[in-house]
Amino acid sequence: MGCADDETKEKEPVVQEVKKPKTKKFGYILEDYEVVSDTIQPGDSFGQILFENGIDYGTIQQITDSVASVFDTRKIVVGKPYTLLKSKDSTGQAQVFIYEQNKIDYVVLDFKDEVVQALAKKRPVTVKERIAYGVIEDNLSTTFDDLGLNILVAYGMADIYAWTIDFFKLQPGDKFKVIYTEKYINDTIPAGFGKIKASWFEHKGKPIYAFGFISDSLKGKPDYYDEQADNLRRAFLKSPLKFGRISSRYNLKRRIAYYGNRIRPHKGTDFAAPVGTPIMATSDGTVIASEYRGGNGNYVKLRHNGTYETQYLHMSKRAVNRGEYVRQGEVIGYIGMTGNTSGPHVCYRFWKNGKQVDPFNIDLPTSEPLAEELQPEYFEHIAPLRAQLDEITFDKSI
Repeated sequence: MGCADDETKEKEPVVQEVKKPKTKKFGYILEDYEVVSDTIQPGDSFGQILFENGIDYGTIQQITDSVASVFDTRKIVVGKPYTLLKSKDSTGQAQVFIYEQNKIDYVVLDFKDEVVQALAKKRPVTVKERIAYGVIEDNLSTTFDDLGLNILVAYGMADIYAWTIDFFKLQPGDKFKVIYTEKYINDTIPAGFGKIKASWFEHKGKPIYAFGFISDSLKGKPDYYDEQADNLRRAFLKSPLKFGRISSRYNLKRRIAYYGNRIRPHKGTDFAAPVGTPIMATSDGTVIASEYRGGNGNYVKLRHNGTYETQYLHMSKRAVNRGEYVRQGEVIGYIGMTGNTSGPHVCYRFWKNGKQVDPFNIDLPTSEPLAEELQPEYFEHIAPLRAQLDEITFDKSI
């Protein structure tokens, strides 16, 4: 046999066509459409976007009316992303509009068929528990920023403790521990702060626990209680006096005898009582003013948190100084007749978000104790959370 007989013939490689998997998003196969992804620009409207993509105004009105119960097309927000799925034929007409309200919620408006569909949808979200702790060096937000923590958790803590801690007066060395949740899309994409499950805050050497607990299933939102089931929210007292009467209410069109019966807005509530009657702080707060000034006479002003402030006018004597922290019911001064007044009383003024309001005509935070029948369930609920907080030590950085 010759050498040629031993030669083997090379086989040509077999080329197999690998099909690329199709992309599915929002429940649609994107390869079936011409896809336009953009964000709402200043001046954009739902109608304008659709009109510029092949939909006439009559049809736009029909679509708007059909989806009104699910989505108000007038309320699209500048900067929010949207996706248009357009036909691949020569018309290039829009067939589906997807509007992303946030990282989780989105609305699908499908008008490619005669029957318009509007669906409010959510991306699948997983919730992960997180733990954070630290020592205050300046303020809470700066400390969170330095530690690389979600600032929304700091805001959540400030809200929980708003009635027991003055966050404008935190001291270096104050400490915190917090157990909270964060949301993720597909287990990897951060989708925002969830909620605070439990926390511990030491302010001026005094530790305060807070545990979230839903006491009203209809409201569906947690209130926060301490380790003894006391509500951390503090209600305002109805009056700064233990005994007295309302002699004049908040009235923007009141005629005042002292000013010649002319109409002058009265942005306070007057409580009449004999000179020397003790005046109480209606809620916990920090004294931000204690002085004599013009028509106010001797007065004290308190800041209760980032939302509420109160002021007490015409005192004969002030019992607190600026910078002091006072508790609800603590005596801060005494009834007098200083400043512009025709009789002994305290003019009680109330601020909400920097605006003077009538405290008897707005919804104020309540402080209802946890019902006794719920307390066994509450204590069972907080036991593992408190143990988890107590295990956290400050001998290492986060």
